[in-house]
Amino acid sequence: MDVRQHALGVLFVLCGELDFDSVVQLHEAADGELNGSAGTLPVVVDCAALTFCDSSGISALLRLYQQLTAEQRTLRLAAVPASVSRLFSLTGLDQLFSVHKDAAEALAAGSDGRGVVSAVQQNEERSA
Repeated sequence: MDVRQHALGVLFVLCGELDFDSVVQLHEAADGELNGSAGTLPVVVDCAALTFCDSSGISALLRLYQQLTAEQRTLRLAAVPASVSRLFSLTGLDQLFSVHKDAAEALAAGSDGRGVVSAVQQNEERSA
């Protein structure tokens, strides 16, 4: 996990697996970001290098979403792998999370949600 500050938001870059053993890194990064700033910038979670995500990982993302929402900040997900996108679709989380094709698009998306690609649309594009 890598955390990068950008003018347009904070980027959390996930690598490898997001599971029971690794979610602590996401929790620590989130706590550091939320406790370290009172900013309003969005948090983007770049999933391009994510190879696996289990229910613990989904719960960690949901927790981050709830924490940011409580601070009136947004969570945007980028480059979500098809397997995780499918989980979002099955659980209805595709209606909750703002999902973008890549980190650049997620960082550039305005507060109006432009550039948002739903997880369902991503699946359809990958299947085509």
